[in-house]
Amino acid sequence: MSVAANVSDGGTLSYQWYSNTANSTNGGTAIAGATGTTFAAPTTPTGTTYYYAVVTNTNNSVSGTKTATATSNIAAVNVNIAPTHTIAPIADQTLASLTQGYAPGTQETKTIDVTNTGTSNLSNLQATVSGNHASNFVITQPSTTLMNGATTSAFTVKAKDGLPAGTYTATITLSATRMTDVTFTVIQVVNMPNAPANPQNLVAIGGNGEVTLNWSTVTGATYYNLYMATDPSQLSNASVVTVTSFTYNVQNLLNGTTYFFTVKAGNSGGLSGESNQANATPATVPAAPTNILAVAGNGEATVTFTAPTENGGSPITGYEVTVSPGNVVTTGAANPIVITGLTNGTSYTFRVKAINGVGKSAASADSNAVIPQTPSGGSTVPIDTPSVSSTPTIPEKTTTEMDIFVNGKAENAGTITRTQRNGQTVTTVLIDQKKLEDKLTAEGQNAVVAILVNSESHVAVGSLNGQMVKNMEDKQAVLEIKTDRATYTIPAQQININTISEQVGKSVALQDIQVQIEISEPTTDMVKVVENAAAKGTFTLVVPPLNFTVKGIYGDKTVEVSKFNAYVKRTIAIPDGVDSGKITTGIVVETDGTIRHVPTKIVVIDGKYYAQINSLTNSTYSLVYHPLEFEDMANHWAKQAVGDMGSRMVIDGTGNGMFSPDRDITRAEFAAIIVRALGLKTENGATPFSDVQSTDWYSSVVNTAYAYHLIGGFEDGTFRPMDRITREQAMVILSKAMAVTSLKGNLSVQTTDVILRPYGDTAAVSAWALSSVADTVEAGIVSGRSGNELAPKDYITRAEVAKIIQGLLQKSGLI
Repeated sequence: MSVAANVSDGGTLSYQWYSNTANSTNGGTAIAGATGTTFAAPTTPTGTTYYYAVVTNTNNSVSGTKTATATSNIAAVNVNIAPTHTIAPIADQTLASLTQGYAPGTQETKTIDVTNTGTSNLSNLQATVSGNHASNFVITQPSTTLMNGATTSAFTVKAKDGLPAGTYTATITLSATRMTDVTFTVIQVVNMPNAPANPQNLVAIGGNGEVTLNWSTVTGATYYNLYMATDPSQLSNASVVTVTSFTYNVQNLLNGTTYFFTVKAGNSGGLSGESNQANATPATVPAAPTNILAVAGNGEATVTFTAPTENGGSPITGYEVTVSPGNVVTTGAANPIVITGLTNGTSYTFRVKAINGVGKSAASADSNAVIPQTPSGGSTVPIDTPSVSSTPTIPEKTTTEMDIFVNGKAENAGTITRTQRNGQTVTTVLIDQKKLEDKLTAEGQNAVVAILVNSESHVAVGSLNGQMVKNMEDKQAVLEIKTDRATYTIPAQQININTISEQVGKSVALQDIQVQIEISEPTTDMVKVVENAAAKGTFTLVVPPLNFTVKGIYGDKTVEVSKFNAYVKRTIAIPDGVDSGKITTGIVVETDGTIRHVPTKIVVIDGKYYAQINSLTNSTYSLVYHPLEFEDMANHWAKQAVGDMGSRMVIDGTGNGMFSPDRDITRAEFAAIIVRALGLKTENGATPFSDVQSTDWYSSVVNTAYAYHLIGGFEDGTFRPMDRITREQAMVILSKAMAVTSLKGNLSVQTTDVILRPYGDTAAVSAWALSSVADTVEAGIVSGRSGNELAPKDYITRAEVAKIIQGLLQKSGLI
């Protein structure tokens, strides 16, 4: 809890928090040591306790009464009994699919084990079913008491007899005394006879006046009917559109309205039953606030405004005020917002943005200009009331101090220094260890620590010590360095402070190691390298290059972190006047002028275009325009994918403006494409395979693919680079690439048999490839070649490779 107070006479504020068993500010007990603006309520005893604060203003420079007090309102805190009993998690269950007209008793009865993982008896254990289709399932009950030592009980779930075609989904909840409920989903698919199987995994994603739908392809389906309604009970009405792909963008929808969707698959045999139901609410950022009015105070200003009537279809959750000059940002939950930390005698204006679940509005017009002044007069204490979730304010600063932001809340924990380096201005923000640790403790796991460097500078540096990085790593925190040109977002664990410590010397205390995260403009010499690379590579630089570096420093020893275990995001602002449609990809430029593609996508944040680059390394980055078309792709089914991957420098042609889409591809070519697609820096050196020589054009990509565990070769120690690659071999490599992009971790727990059941030639898949084939099919990257055939032993074509590589990057959220 926190309390905010201000004075207008230059007095000194002091605070005392009280607790009470009654909902009253009378008769409370002063809490020892609770004398600050914030107070963390204890979690014992259980029950309701009431808290309030008394604030005292003391001004010894005035005549007469030298103190004044004010009492806040009351905050009630209820502490519940913590659950102490536990059972093992239960995975979602997909029952064996049925065909409409199935005989009673032929449906699968799934037995679910309930395992007591606690150390005491479990009582009042029961299972309940909920959801739109709850009435279509039958469950039995586990034992109501699960004794300590008799750790397992079981119950069953099955679909009712005689269900019509459709996809039935329900939630099963297990509850017991003093136990947090455990839930899982059960799905029963009932297919139509002679028609395709029901579509599965329908997902709806809301946008601005639109919803994008994606679902898993259905073997044998030649079209899909899409059904939409604002009332889920009306989804059985006529379809709104028929499509032939497994994705569709529904436009011209009302922001703020929830739409429900299902899909049916069809062919000459008829229509399938319904897919699972999905819903989404289109929304966009709100309109900008209006009527901005500022009133000056002592070192502060109060900003009032009119909230926008148009919230974009998503409730407004707060506001952000930007101060000019300085571009310092203060956030608040409601109107008005008090801006503190201003310099008396300086003229300020303010702009306000509204925030909803989608993002931030455009900035309002500037407020009137105000000049804070030091007042005179008696002792008074205007006071705000406490709240469990406080509105951050910007504390007063000196010329060397600045705020950092933890989960968007300002904390005066940074110190700025400005120096010169190689003719460039360097702005370094040094973070205070104690203040950061206190803030991280308050915020808990997965906090985002943001350092905003808005000053005119060639180089922006965020500086922490190794112990701070280790603490952030333990709390799974993320560090962001933001300038007006770019944002560097790096999870603390990717800094890998343990490796830095080993290279510096384990005897060196972590707090003595300085860790610097830097965004910088390249030197003049490096800019020339980039420009020469563009001239040689026949692409156009659209945005000036930027460097991103992480390094550990101890004394005269510097350890640069140049490689990460997961993709790290860099967000580069696209300057006003630059056509974002003229950006085909981001690239890395090495010091020797070599370039490589890095996965890049264009996004819109607060109405401004940015390029999000995800890379596994640090280096110099730029955005380029590299359009590429091939003469023999004009009417080909893979035209879009080939053009996209070619423009991104992932694939190239076969000469004379041709791509040869239906030509089979070799294992070496596939290795090169997967390495380029993932943006991996190639590695030279001795090759791990007896038939790959260091002089071969593909040796570096084969080495790199091996280093990232994408390939393993054959049992005889060969790679067979010039052999044509089969579809199942390619799917094994794709599955390993899904682990690199973290897509594999997002897959469900369905069995291989369930995933591959729609395909009639699953038996032809080699045992060593079976799980990988299932991974790529479930992810929606690979589908059957024709009808219900995977064709695992067939060779894969260049066009197919372009399509599946594009799918890998899209499904992984990298492009």
